Amino acid sequence: MSRSRQPPLVTGISPNEGIPWTKVTIRGENLGTGPTDLIGLAICGHNCLLTAEWMSASKIVCRVGQAKNDKGDIIVTTKSGGKGTSTVSFKLLKPEKIGILDQSAVWVDEMNYYDMRTDRNKGIPPLSLRPANPLGIEIEKSKFPQKELEMLFPGMSADFTSENFSAAWYLIENHSTTSFEQLKMAVTNLKRQANKKSEGSLACVKGGLSTFFEAQDALAAIHQKLEADGTEKVEGSMTQKLENVLNRASNTADTLFQEVLGRKDKADSTRNALNVLQRFKFLFNLPLNIERNIQKGDYDVVINDYEKAKSLFGKTEVQVFKKYYAEVETRIEALRELLLDKLLETPSTLHDQKRYIRYLSDLHAPGDPAWQCIGAQHRWILQLMHSCKEGYIQDLKGTAGLHSPMVDLDSDVRPSVLAHLSQTASLKRGSSFQSGRDDTWRYKSPHRVAFVEKLTKLVLSQLPNFWKLWISYVNGSLFSETAEKSGQIERSKNVRQRQNDFKKMIQEVMQSLVKLIRGALLPLSIPEGGVRQYGGWEVKSELSGQWLAHVIQTIRLTYESLTALEIPNDMLQTIQDLILDLRVRCVMVTLQHTAEEIKKLAEKEDWIVDNEGLTSLPYQFEQCIVHSLQSLKGVLDCKPGETSVFQQPKTQEEVCQLSINIMQTFIYCLEQLSTKPDADVDTAHLSVDVSSPDLFGSIHEDFSLTSEQQLLIVLSNCCYLQCHTFLNIAEHFEKHNFQGIEKITQVSMASLKELDQRLFENYIELKADPIVGSLEPGIYAGYFDWKDCLPPTGVRNYLKEALVNIIAVHAEVFTISKELVPRVLSRVVEAVSEELSRLMQCVSSFSKNGALQARLEICALRDTVAVHLTPESRLLEELLNKFKSSMHLQLTCFQAASSALMKT
Repeated sequence: MSRSRQPPLVTGISPNEGIPWTKVTIRGENLGTGPTDLIGLAICGHNCLLTAEWMSASKIVCRVGQAKNDKGDIIVTTKSGGKGTSTVSFKLLKPEKIGILDQSAVWVDEMNYYDMRTDRNKGIPPLSLRPANPLGIEIEKSKFPQKELEMLFPGMSADFTSENFSAAWYLIENHSTTSFEQLKMAVTNLKRQANKKSEGSLACVKGGLSTFFEAQDALAAIHQKLEADGTEKVEGSMTQKLENVLNRASNTADTLFQEVLGRKDKADSTRNALNVLQRFKFLFNLPLNIERNIQKGDYDVVINDYEKAKSLFGKTEVQVFKKYYAEVETRIEALRELLLDKLLETPSTLHDQKRYIRYLSDLHAPGDPAWQCIGAQHRWILQLMHSCKEGYIQDLKGTAGLHSPMVDLDSDVRPSVLAHLSQTASLKRGSSFQSGRDDTWRYKSPHRVAFVEKLTKLVLSQLPNFWKLWISYVNGSLFSETAEKSGQIERSKNVRQRQNDFKKMIQEVMQSLVKLIRGALLPLSIPEGGVRQYGGWEVKSELSGQWLAHVIQTIRLTYESLTALEIPNDMLQTIQDLILDLRVRCVMVTLQHTAEEIKKLAEKEDWIVDNEGLTSLPYQFEQCIVHSLQSLKGVLDCKPGETSVFQQPKTQEEVCQLSINIMQTFIYCLEQLSTKPDADVDTAHLSVDVSSPDLFGSIHEDFSLTSEQQLLIVLSNCCYLQCHTFLNIAEHFEKHNFQGIEKITQVSMASLKELDQRLFENYIELKADPIVGSLEPGIYAGYFDWKDCLPPTGVRNYLKEALVNIIAVHAEVFTISKELVPRVLSRVVEAVSEELSRLMQCVSSFSKNGALQARLEICALRDTVAVHLTPESRLLEELLNKFKSSMHLQLTCFQAASSALMKT
């Protein structure tokens, strides 16, 4: 058969895939000259001519029918062109199985449902209907043993309707050999099903929109045709009957499915409620989770959950959500109170404080928790300090009677200054002083010293964390980044306002520390109003200088530790003032204690004289002062930021007076020793350096020092003190920066010289008076008369006796001290000479023999003691020698004459 036209050619189809009964539009060339020319239309091998609607030679509309092939060509056959070809293909999708309760836009034929439990097609009750293949891909059963699957997934199930559904089990059992591409397609199917489920009735309308339009067009056409025929106006018309039939069918359907639809609606509402609970279970479970996490201490989890809930439901209008969110807020408020209580609880570590402050800032707690913590810590430190004082005072009152030897250490336990003279190692100050003590020494520490150590240790253990907390508060490190950003402006304002308040807190702590120490060590420096609060130490004895030096070292270390925290110096000025007052007091107490020790030196005099005529007393005196000054070295040295102890004129005057008092105390000791009764002293150590050991008798071991000998020893010590000891002590004072050294030396020297002169006069009186008193009786012994006497035959016995007595004095003085011999003998000779001169002047007249006798005795005395002449006598000798020298030439004649006379 010949054709006048080209065969049909299909070049496009829209859509190119779909389920059976999908309406498609076919486009191409030579698709026919009219509806009658179209004699065949096949899609995927299925004849679709019955549903075909020819639109034009290039467009045909039809519906895809049930086909055996999943994919195939579109073949158009026309009378004019014959059987055509296709350049495109259509993919036929498997239709989704619609349940009896699912909405559908087309009529659904009765069909058998797939029962996955038995792998067989059979009719099952509608209520037990379940989806056959949720993934929408071909199921490929595996041969994996069921028991091994149960062991791999204990307590789980491959049934996707079960609460314990395991996706891995389901895939292993049904899709173990499925390709990855098919699994991706299954994911797409699941998403499509989820979208349809979420869209509900709207998805049904969208999917069957064309069906609704066709039904509307058909009804409109029927209605229009009936109106044209006039049959619509007749009662009991076909449309009326049709409407009645449809209404009855609808009522019957409603009656049949009312119970099922009701249960479906209830199930849907329950499912929706479960979905809501599942979707918003975070909020519904949050109150209980908050309580559990608070009990476990997982505050970070609580805060994170609260922030999440606040961002999701903080502004919700749903009543259920508002109700549960209000429960959350109630528990968060309780958490805020709990954290604030923990924050203000003392004692607490700095780490915990920072952690609680961060939690409270994250929870947007009202007020300023960080500042509240600072205030609570401040009050806690003050409370600890006062409790420390009360505890030591109670301990002192309770143990004063039982352990008085251990408490009053100034007299019993602490080594005295003199005891240190015999020790090879002196007591060192500073850290070695503290570390060198064992537990027994620490136990024997005075209560006030132990209190200061405990108090400073307490402050150093609490104040650094207190200061670091403030620094963290200032720089914002206490707060999290979120809280910092939200409250940065407000916090900066608070910091500026709180700076003065915090400064007052630090100053209050420093003042309390200083006042408590003053109340224990310097009670007189506390005002009357503060004695009850800071004082209360009922102690009679004052701490020794060594304990005060130890306390000063402790407070200095405390000051250094506080300075290392970079606390401003103006806040620590009160500690510097306290250190200065304690240094001054330590110097005063040490000097007073030194004076008391020097008073005891008189009892330690052993009267053992060395080669220089000295006992150990001057050396002990000097060493006592040297040791006291050495013990004050650490106190007098100025640490960084400290001022000199002698800065105040009042202090200079008091120290000068105490130093003078020390000197005068020792001078008084010497005076006591000079008037001390005779003491039995072993004189085996006496150094006697005379030419004749039998000059004044042998010295026996039981020889006792006479008061005159003691007086000589004291005089010898006085001379040494003037020439050496006092000058050495002045150098030591100057080395330790003492002020008023000239005054100290001047006053001390004056007192010493006065004592020396007084003692010297007493000794001269004791030795010269007997010699002088024996002259007059000796001169006139035997009724001697200067007017009537025999020619001189020699020096008489009275003068010899006087010279022997002078020699005895010389021996006694020389035995004690060679340096004293000229001084003593010159005065004794002067006294004897004056007495002899007075006696001669009392003679009314001399005979020639008497004059010769007197001249003989005077010359004998002069020539004998010429070495010990007084300065006046020496002046006379010098004048006489000067005369002889000046007239040497003239006097030569007398010498020649005298020589001639001597030869004859």
